[in-house]
Formats: sequence, structure tokens, C-alpha cells
Amino acid sequence: MSNLKKAGIIALILSLFLKFSGFLREGIIAKQFGASAETDGYIIAFSVITLFVLMTSEGFNSVFLPLFIKNKQEDEEGSLRNANALLNIVLVIILAFSSIIYFMVPYLIPLVFNVFQEMHPETEVIAIRLSQFFVLFLFMITVNGMLESYLQAYRSFIPAQVSRIFGTLTGAFFALAFSNIWGIDSLAYGFVTGIFLGIVVQVVYLKKYGFKWMPVFSLEKEFRITFLSLFLPAILSAVLGQINVTVDRIFASNTIEGAVTYLNNASLIVSIPNAILGTTIIAIVFTLLSENVKVKAKFQETVLLGLQMSAVLLLPLTAGLAILGKSVIGFIFERGAFTSADTINTYLALLFYLPLIVTQGLQIIVLKALYAKGKTKLIFKLSFVTITSNMISNYFLAKWLGYLGPALSSSIIAVIFLVLTSKIMYKDFDEGEAQKFFRSAGKLILPTAIMAVVVTVTNYFSVRYINSYIILIILNGITGIIVYFVALKFFSPAAFAKLMTLLPLKRFKK
Repeated sequence: MSNLKKAGIIALILSLFLKFSGFLREGIIAKQFGASAETDGYIIAFSVITLFVLMTSEGFNSVFLPLFIKNKQEDEEGSLRNANALLNIVLVIILAFSSIIYFMVPYLIPLVFNVFQEMHPETEVIAIRLSQFFVLFLFMITVNGMLESYLQAYRSFIPAQVSRIFGTLTGAFFALAFSNIWGIDSLAYGFVTGIFLGIVVQVVYLKKYGFKWMPVFSLEKEFRITFLSLFLPAILSAVLGQINVTVDRIFASNTIEGAVTYLNNASLIVSIPNAILGTTIIAIVFTLLSENVKVKAKFQETVLLGLQMSAVLLLPLTAGLAILGKSVIGFIFERGAFTSADTINTYLALLFYLPLIVTQGLQIIVLKALYAKGKTKLIFKLSFVTITSNMISNYFLAKWLGYLGPALSSSIIAVIFLVLTSKIMYKDFDEGEAQKFFRSAGKLILPTAIMAVVVTVTNYFSVRYINSYIILIILNGITGIIVYFVALKFFSPAAFAKLMTLLPLKRFKK
């Protein structure tokens, strides 16, 4: 088994553990605080800081990784100097920015979130307080995200997963142990503690790969010009999803109490598949794309493989969540202050968010291909149009559907954005490349439909006799997996074979 494949498998296992840890944290939040104004305030503050996390872990990575790999192949010593200078410059800027924005938060939060109607007073107070706290540690959060990009350049994907696990687990632990003392603030304290531990882990691994910090601030002219020309478009496209989520929460916060929590919990579940793919398969695909950008045939082959694997995994997951979503939500959140009524409200939001599973999974591959080609300016223009369109559609749909309107808006905009970016990507490909994907994706519809019908039937009867959410999920989930794999092997043997290559079966047999 290749080292890259081993790393991918380990990273996949860790990403699954990361999502389990995330749901442990969310379950504790639901139990301790429920769907309340207090929880809404924390989610709003955390969504703001998430923008900066995405800027460094996704936006920075999308530009830095191809440049660093290219320079490293030509001049390793020079590439290390550029990498250090870039790290130092960004951190100085972040320090200056955070010292200013800290004092602006009390004015910015009300300005942004009270555009159409005032949010709950308690929500506003908590959102301001926790946003200011996160801003104080923006320096650490930025370092953590940038180090992930540097490690990926060395084909090291595991430390980033460990770092993320620290951030999630410490948040859950602090909420469980100290919520009686610090309340909702305990989550923020735990998150920052985990960020610090994650930085320590990533620094240790970087040293192992020979990366040395240098107190330099001078970038080579070509590197500087190329990076700056691509950076801002990459930042906007990286935070596009989070900006749209924040827009959703702005409009939702003006509907009913707990609306932000419903949308947040639903979007968290919808994000599971792509969070796992993004940190394993897609991270590896992007590394390969950056390495093979000049080899057209290999580049196209890698893109096709990424799209096919995303479709093979995400189509059945979407269908499965549509059927079992209520049980999944109930198992994760329904306890303590989070009631069965909250579960139903969250499930309704989940149904409107479901198209995002497939569209965002495919979108990541398309964007990574465009980043590797350096076409960030086009992405920038499309991202700006997408954000504007989402705000307009939110305004009308929120009036029509209440808190469900923003969820529907996000799904519609995601489909439009995927279509536009895919057209741009395939313009540079050989004729017929798009048809290859559509043919392979079409063969997945029947296996997915068969699985959906079987799981719907088994779920209908099992709900009548089983009251445990976890047993329902396991019973129907295993049934769905078995049926899908059998149907996939029968109706799309090529897709089944590719899926099997991800599993280290031969290794275990030895």
C-alpha cells in the first residue's frame, strides 16, 4: 500500500473520530443549553470566527500549496524562505487587525444582525462577548490554519486531523465540566485551549519534516505577485459557504427563538460527509492536482476520479439522511433542554439543506481544480454574484417560509454556483470529459433508488416497534449500506471497483 493511501486511510479514521467528537460536543450543548437565545448567541459568535478559520485553512491553502510545491521542486531553500516570510507577514497583519476589530465588535454585531429586525437581546449580548473573546485569540487560530497548509505540502494529512480533534474535544470537555461555572462561555474557552494544543502537534511534525522557522519578511518578487493576485479571490471563494451560512443566520435570527440553532444543527449534520471527504480524499486529490497541473491527461484523470468518488459516496448518504434524518437528530441532540419539538424543527431544516451534500462535495473538487490552474479571478467574480444572490433570495424566502427559507436559498444558490464553475473548468478539458462523469453518475441513480426504497420500508416498520434512535440508525443504516453495495456492484461494477480501491482489504488479508 502506498504511503499516500496509508495517510488517507488514517486521516479518514481520524476524521470520523473528529465528527464523533463534534457530535459529542453538540450533544452536550443541546443537553445543557437547548435551542435558546443563549445558544444562538454562541453560534453567531462562532460562525464569525469560522470565517477566519476557513480563510487560513482553505483560502490560504488553495493559493499557497500549488505555489509552494512548484517552488519546492525548483528551489527548496528559496521556497522555505518564502514560506517563512509569508507566515510572518500574515501573522503581523492578523495581530494588527485583531487589536482594531476587538473594539469594533460591539458595533459590528448589531449593525450586521439587526439589518431588518432586532435580534433577541440576550442573543446579542452573548454574541458580542464571545466574538470579542475569539478575536483575542485570532493570532493562534490563524497560525493553526496556516500550519495545516504547510504540512499538506509535505503530504502530511494526519497532524491537522489531530489538531482539529483537540479543538473539538476540549470544547466538549469544558462544556461538560465547567458550564455550571462559566455557562456557554465554557465552549469558547475549551476551543481556544484545543487550538493551542493543535499548534504544538503541528509544529512538532513540521520540524520532523525539516521545516525551520526563520525571522524573515522578504518575499521573492514573482512569488509575492503571484500570491497576492490569487489570494483575495481564493479567500472569498473559501468563505463563500460560511458567508452564506452567516447570511442564513442573520435572516433566521429575526424569525423565531432557536431558529439559528435549528439551522446550525441541520447544517452540521449535512456537513458530515464533506467534512470527512474534505480532510481525506479531497485533500489528497488537491495535492495530486497541484503536482500534475502541467500533465493534462493526468490532471483530468484526477479530477474525474475525485468527482466520481464524491458522487459514489454522497448520493446514497443524501438519500439515507432524508429517510433517517429525524432519528439522527434525535440521537445527537434530543436530551435535556432540547425537546422533541426542537428535533422536528431541525429535521425540517435538514430536508431543505440536503442538496448541499452532493453539490458541495462536487464543488470542492471543481474549485480545487480551478485553484490548481490559478483561475481564482473567475471564481472571485462568481463568488461575489453568489453571495449577492443569496442575500436577495434569503430576503424573499425568509418572508415566505420563515427560518426554512434561508436553508432553501442556500441549496438553490449552491446548485447554480456548481453549474457555473463546472462550465469554466471543463472549457480547458478535452471534449467528452464532462460526459464521462455524467455517464458514471447516471449509473448511481438506480442503486441509490433501490437503497432508498428498502430503507424507507424497513424504517417504516422498525419505527413502530423500536423507540431507540441509535438502534433505528444502526439497523436501517447497515441495511442501507448492504443494499447499496450489492446494487452498486450489479448495476455499476466500475464504480464499485473504484470504491473498493479505497479499502485496504489486501493488506488485512496478509
